[in-house]
Amino acid sequence: MKIATFNINGIKARLPRLIEWLEETRPAVACLQEIKSQDDGFPVADFEAIGYTAIWHGQKAFNGVAILADKRAGYEIAEVRRGLGIDGLKDGEGEQARYLEADVNGVRIACLYLPNGNPHPGPKFDYKLAWMERLRERMAEIWAEEVPAVVLGDFNVIPEDDDVWSVKAMADDALMQPESRAAYARFLNDGWTDALRTHNPRGGVWTYWDYQAGAWQRDHGFRIDHILLSPECADRLESAGVDKAHRGREKASDHAPVWVRLR
Repeated sequence: MKIATFNINGIKARLPRLIEWLEETRPAVACLQEIKSQDDGFPVADFEAIGYTAIWHGQKAFNGVAILADKRAGYEIAEVRRGLGIDGLKDGEGEQARYLEADVNGVRIACLYLPNGNPHPGPKFDYKLAWMERLRERMAEIWAEEVPAVVLGDFNVIPEDDDVWSVKAMADDALMQPESRAAYARFLNDGWTDALRTHNPRGGVWTYWDYQAGAWQRDHGFRIDHILLSPECADRLESAGVDKAHRGREKASDHAPVWVRLR
């Protein structure tokens, strides 16, 4: 069972690249972030045309998450939850579209787009930390259900110094602050397994390259897209990787897809 995450950075702008990736790699489950689309604008028909079914949680111009399943291969989605119950930063905004959870053929899939937190310090960084704590609470609830579970998406956290091309360049960024890293480390201390780190213990694997300053051409990237596995799934982990070449294609997202394969 191949399960992937991909921050698509605007589903309408990247739809040809997304369809291309789905058809070439054919994950059983694909979790998307930053779809930047209202619910009624989500291109569900395009996915159905290539054999994928979908659920999504959209928001105008910002955020937004979705889960796709390969129906041709027999995978079905049953939605469990949308949102973590955290209001946005603006008064009356309501909850931002950042979390979607479903069961796919007996595996719990939690797709997330964690707040960036910049500028740091400030209310956006405080919101990021509060969101991470609420996520941890939800992960504990999933854990208590004793279901095979995968929590994945754009965490907007660089966990270790060897997860970034230059520690100095990112030192003041919210993605690398001690508080962000400590919150991420608590997920691992709770017993969740960082799949990509497990297969790349020395680091040096990037999932994001900025559009600015020739970051892609110079390989100035970092790792912020993560796949965390419950013990039931960690025991079944066969492989994990990054589809890096897709970042170099025309009109690509600034993220590359990340995936795991479970027995």
